[in-house]
Amino acid sequence: MAAASSVLRCCLLVAALMTLSAMGAEAITRQYLFDVQTTSVTRLCSTKSIVTVNGQYPGPTLFAREGDHVEVTVVNHSPYNMSIHWHGIRQLLSGWADGPSYITQCPIQPGGSYVYRFAITGQRGTLWWHAHISWLRATVHGPMVILPPAGVGYPFPAPHEEVPIMFGEWWNNDTEAVISQALQTGGGPNISDAYTLNGLPGPLYNCSAQDTFKLKVKPGKTYMLRLINAALNDELFFSIANHTLTVVDVDALYVKPFTVDTLIIAPGQTSNVLLTAKPTYPGASYYMLARPYTTTQGTFDNTTVAGVLEYDDPCPTTAAGKIVPIFSPTLPQINDTNAVSNFTAKLRSLASAGYPAAVPQQVDHRFFFTVGLGTHPCAVNGTCQGPNGSRFAASINNVSFVLPATALLQSHFAGKSKGVYASNFPYYPLNPFNYTGTPPNNTNVMNGTKVLVLPYGANVELVMQDTSILGAESHPLHLHGFNFFVVGQGFGNFDPINDPAKFNLYDPVERNTVGVPAGGWVHMSWGLKMAWLVLDGSRPDQKLPPPPLDLPKC
Repeated sequence: MAAASSVLRCCLLVAALMTLSAMGAEAITRQYLFDVQTTSVTRLCSTKSIVTVNGQYPGPTLFAREGDHVEVTVVNHSPYNMSIHWHGIRQLLSGWADGPSYITQCPIQPGGSYVYRFAITGQRGTLWWHAHISWLRATVHGPMVILPPAGVGYPFPAPHEEVPIMFGEWWNNDTEAVISQALQTGGGPNISDAYTLNGLPGPLYNCSAQDTFKLKVKPGKTYMLRLINAALNDELFFSIANHTLTVVDVDALYVKPFTVDTLIIAPGQTSNVLLTAKPTYPGASYYMLARPYTTTQGTFDNTTVAGVLEYDDPCPTTAAGKIVPIFSPTLPQINDTNAVSNFTAKLRSLASAGYPAAVPQQVDHRFFFTVGLGTHPCAVNGTCQGPNGSRFAASINNVSFVLPATALLQSHFAGKSKGVYASNFPYYPLNPFNYTGTPPNNTNVMNGTKVLVLPYGANVELVMQDTSILGAESHPLHLHGFNFFVVGQGFGNFDPINDPAKFNLYDPVERNTVGVPAGGWVHMSWGLKMAWLVLDGSRPDQKLPPPPLDLPKC
C-alpha cells in the first residue's frame, strides 16, 4: 500500500503540472478548499486522532504559477483554534493573509472559516503551508508548488518528473499534550518517536516496513525532488545511496547549481534538487535517508527515516519474486558542523540577467540580535524541569516574546496598540557579554510583547548571533512575508570591524529561512516592504488595505 500510495502522489503531481501547462500564460485566480478536521491515522503500530486538512497527512499540494492569485477557504471542523501560514510567500500588501495567530490575525475558531487571498509575485519553486498556532503544524502541513509563468522554462534542463518530499516528525502521543506539558513544567518537550518522509516513517522503525515512501524511477531520466523540512525542531541531513543531488533552488529562488552527496535542510526550508537515475537498470534499490544534525546538550530524536529509490525493471516478468540488494548512504555524524558549513558556503544566487540578485548596497537600519536559551524562575512552590529547577525560555536580545490576546496587525491598523504591544524592541543587546564564551551568571530573560516599527521601503541589515548561555546550538530563523540575502556567516562572536570585509554583496543566497550557526552568527540584508511592523508608504499602492470582512475575531 505504501508504494502504491507514493506512486499515486507522483502521478497526481504530473497530472497537475500537465493541467497547469494547458492553462495558458495569463495569470488566474486559483481557488482551494481546506477542510480542517480530525482523522484517525496509524503509525508505528499506534493509532491516534490527528488534525489534518481534507483528511490527508501530509495535506494536499497547492499548485499555482508565478503571477497567479490564490484564494484558500479554510473551514475549521477541528476542536482547536486554527490559522494557516503560507511559508515563504511574499505578502506584498496582503499581510492579512500571512496566517500567524495573534500576529496578523486572530485564529479561526472551531466551526469558523476564513478566506486567505494573496498574489504570487516574483517567486517560482517550492514553498509550503502549515498551521501557525501551538504545535498543530506537526500534522497540518503540505507543499506549495509554484511553476514559472506558462511558456517560461527552468534555467536548467526540464526534469522528467517532479516529486514533493516532505520531512516531518511523528509523536505517538498527542502533540498538543506534548507542548502543553513542556509549557507547564518549563522543561524541553518530549522528543518525537520518528521522522517521516511524506508522512511515512519507513523500514528502520519498528512495525513500519509497510509504511515506506518509495520513489520509482526510470533509468537515464532526471527527476526534480521538491524537498521540504516540515519537522518542528530538527535540521536534517539527507542523502540517497550511490546517487548525487544537484541543488538548483532554495526557498523558491534559483541558485547556481552545485552537486553534493549529502545536503542539510533546516526546519522551514525548501530546496529543489535534480536526481539523475543511472543509465541502465542497476539490479538494486537504494535507501534515501534523513537524520538530524544537532549540537545540543539536551535530548533529541536520534533516529533515521528511510525511503527507497526503486528502478523500473525492464524485464519485470523474469524478475517476479526476485529480491534485489539495497544499498545505504553514509551520512555525516550528528554533530558534523563542518559538513553543514561546507554545504551552506556553496549556496549562491543565480544572479543572472533574468534572475538578478538585488542586494541592497545602502543600509537604512542596522540591528544586532542575540538568540538563544535562557531561563525564567519557577513559580513559588512550583516544580520546574529546566536548569537548576528553573524554566527554559527562548529569547532575542534577552526578550522572550509573549503572544498578545489580540492580533498585532489588527490592533495597529485600528490604532489601538496601547496595552497590546510596545514598539521599543531593542536594536542591540542591552547588556553585551561574550556571547559564545563564558556565559553570564544571571541567565534570566525578560518577558514582553515588543515590536520593531520600520518605514516602508527601508533597507535593513541584521546580524543574528547565537549564544552559549545554556549551550550553543543552531537556531532556524524565518522572516514572514519577505526574503533576505545571507551576505555572511561565521563562528564565534561577530566582529563588526573585520567581518564585513568578507561579505558577499554580489551573489549571496536569497532565502526566507536560515539557520543561525551553532556558536556563530549570520548576517542578513533585505529591502523591507511588508514585514515586521512596517508603516504604510506615502502612495496609495504602498498602503495596507482594510482587513477583510471575514477576518476572524478574537
